[in-house]
Amino acid sequence: MRILVVEDNERVARFVTRGLRESGHTVDHAANGRDGLFLAASERFDVIVLDRMLPGNIDGLAIIEALRKAGNRTPILILSALDGVDERIRGLRSGGDDYLTKPFAFGELLARVDALSRRSGEGDAQRTLQVADLRMDVLSRRVTRGNRAITLQPREFKLLEYLMRHANQVVTRTMLLEAVWDYNFDPQTNVVDVHISKLRQKIELDSERPLVRTVRNAGYMLSDDDHQK
Repeated sequence: MRILVVEDNERVARFVTRGLRESGHTVDHAANGRDGLFLAASERFDVIVLDRMLPGNIDGLAIIEALRKAGNRTPILILSALDGVDERIRGLRSGGDDYLTKPFAFGELLARVDALSRRSGEGDAQRTLQVADLRMDVLSRRVTRGNRAITLQPREFKLLEYLMRHANQVVTRTMLLEAVWDYNFDPQTNVVDVHISKLRQKIELDSERPLVRTVRNAGYMLSDDDHQK
């Protein structure tokens, strides 16, 4: 699944994003309401994990109301330190799908995220990714190209999933490091290039049509467009 976490508390955000990534999900993070609303409105996610209280003029409820008014039905799990019954009702009536109070156990958060995804038809559609004849089933973790099954290591799978979810977009090495490795590496590290090379060998075996392209001085792109360089 691709999950958006909107949380301003650095410790909580790190705890949630790392746990979700270790559970095999692709995670984007926004630290304030403005960035969270922009990401949620402009990109497609299976579930949004949203802090109720955010700095600035756009809090969690404002984000939900704006998304629902625009017709965005992505399932939203509200996180909040406000545990009163009235606050829970307010959060759910604003358009939230579930409400989890802080502090919380990560296992419960993961179970609620999974439940929201199962209830969402949009989430089901995102469990299967395809670019040209390259196909990924996110739930079964099965990858095929044409009729050929491809065996990937966990890190390779996460790397390919991120590339497929951002197909036809240039992704930088920094974006890949943050999304796949969840670390701030030395910018001179070649860990991304090494894994991209291994991934290419597996999905372009026997001179199959190239899909992973190097964009000079920028990063990489997964594309089935012959005109992309």
